[in-house]
Amino acid sequence: MTPRERFLGTLNFDRSIDRLPMVEWAAWWDLTVDRWKQEGLPKDIGWDASLEYFGLDKLVCIGMAGGPSADCPQTVSRTVTDEASYAALRPYLYADSTIAAAIGHATALQDRHDRGEIIIRLWLDGFFWFPRGLLGIDRHLFAFYDQPELLHRINNDLAEFTIRAVEALFPVLRPDMVGFAEDMSYNHGPMLSRELFGEFLSPYYQRVIPTIKKYGVKVLVDTDGDVTAMIPWLSECGLEGVYPLERQAGVDIARIRREYPTFLMLGGYDKMVMSKGEAAMRSEFERLLPVMRSGGYVPSVDHQTPPEVSLENYRIYAELFREYCGKAAAGQTAVVGVGAVAGSDLGEQPLAQVMLAHGLKAHDLVAISTEQITHKMVSRACKGRRLTAKVQAKVRNALAKAAGKEYSLAELFTY
Repeated sequence: MTPRERFLGTLNFDRSIDRLPMVEWAAWWDLTVDRWKQEGLPKDIGWDASLEYFGLDKLVCIGMAGGPSADCPQTVSRTVTDEASYAALRPYLYADSTIAAAIGHATALQDRHDRGEIIIRLWLDGFFWFPRGLLGIDRHLFAFYDQPELLHRINNDLAEFTIRAVEALFPVLRPDMVGFAEDMSYNHGPMLSRELFGEFLSPYYQRVIPTIKKYGVKVLVDTDGDVTAMIPWLSECGLEGVYPLERQAGVDIARIRREYPTFLMLGGYDKMVMSKGEAAMRSEFERLLPVMRSGGYVPSVDHQTPPEVSLENYRIYAELFREYCGKAAAGQTAVVGVGAVAGSDLGEQPLAQVMLAHGLKAHDLVAISTEQITHKMVSRACKGRRLTAKVQAKVRNALAKAAGKEYSLAELFTY
């Protein structure tokens, strides 16, 4: 299989892939590469060649940032403080030249992409990230209360630009994923409330995401720190996944998979263990392996590999990475129900993944149920044989008792 086939297969919970993709979603630190070159990495090696050196798949980023453009005069401030300063800078934001540059980059990559040699991620500015870059961190946070009209104006303009950019680029080259840059969480959770997210971000995501999804492209968001509490907010406005899932911020990908069985994930490998040797790195892969087997998860370092990691330790990491990506594919568990078709056989259902996450088997549900369900009912429920609403409810009730957690029918069945 090609790297692109593996990547798309993983995002689509495809059990037929030969191994999981092996990607670095973010480039290594310059200090890390400098160290490796002192320890034996070829001095003149480029990015592509370095990925080949370590046996990694090539994930290429095409950027589509909103501005300012190169022709912005020095007399125009790049910092927005009010409506007037935004109006002065606005003609140099959202430039056609930005879209043209992205199309040029895509055209240069097209043959390799068509052959499946590379995976392409499209970077788009998000509706928290972009205004923060214009206003600055402190002014941006105050603006939610002091300058709400300005934030709405900026995000409205950004949404229009993003739709225009997508409609221009995707007919030329359809990326394998879109990642919205946001960084709106930290180690204690979100940097804004759900109410502010709903007012200032969600409406613009809901305008933009349908344009992306009509091309069949998965939409994820890049936000550091602990994103866990935000996942329902993201899902409600159409975002399908998140990265980088930083372990040091307390992110637990097993919990995310258990609570949100179809939510896509990229990252999650604790970069802080990579300097500690093979045993520590293997233990970290063992921690991730059950989620790797569940589908919908692309393992990767949870941010850039730090300079504390020696060349030898990174080589060990790459070898273990390949080993566990193979193990994950060979031992993949029941696929979350996606792409169900009309009729009586709807394919594996989310119920199967939820039961696996709780360590439950059909016998456990049958034994605890007071509504006389059978092993055959549970088996049919997991496999996607169409059940009546009454039987679905019985299975759900038994699951709630066995797992100690309530689930809606929509979380367990695709029909």
